[in-house]
Amino acid sequence: MNKVKIHHQSNIAYYEIAYFMRNYITNKTVIVCIGTDKCIGDCLGPLVGTMLLEKFIPLPVYGTIKSPMHALNLEKKLSEIKAKHPDCNILGIDACLGDSDSVGEIHCRDYSIHPGKGVGKNLPEVGEFSIIGIVDSCDNAEIFTSRSIRLSLIMDMAKVIVDGIIYSYYLSNQK
Repeated sequence: MNKVKIHHQSNIAYYEIAYFMRNYITNKTVIVCIGTDKCIGDCLGPLVGTMLLEKFIPLPVYGTIKSPMHALNLEKKLSEIKAKHPDCNILGIDACLGDSDSVGEIHCRDYSIHPGKGVGKNLPEVGEFSIIGIVDSCDNAEIFTSRSIRLSLIMDMAKVIVDGIIYSYYLSNQK
């Protein structure tokens, strides 16, 4: 299993994401952004999905602020995506909890996301490869509802992820 970790404030964060993801993103990639806008800590995925559509990425994107993919509809929407795009490879994007010294890190991985795992939910795995953003510490008793999570952190992380995905798409089509 390969992965890269980068802090979102690094000057080369989006390059790191792009150079890792260029090996996985193709014209058959579908981007699935998990989360909800009802909770700041869980809105990273829908923000990324919305921003990608605003930048006209030429790949299918599911999970936006307007139409989120979350625990209540994830299984149904994944089935619809796989029926509509049978030969696709899925890039899963989600917020995650981690160690307190990892908050703000973005992890790109060549394996799937296990949404809800950190909060004890049993949801289907998403993607053949993934990007997660660590938005809070798993030490926090109020998981994802912590009032200490700043929207500015989520916005900044989303912008870096979006720039990295767009650049990786560009790189993957230069081969």
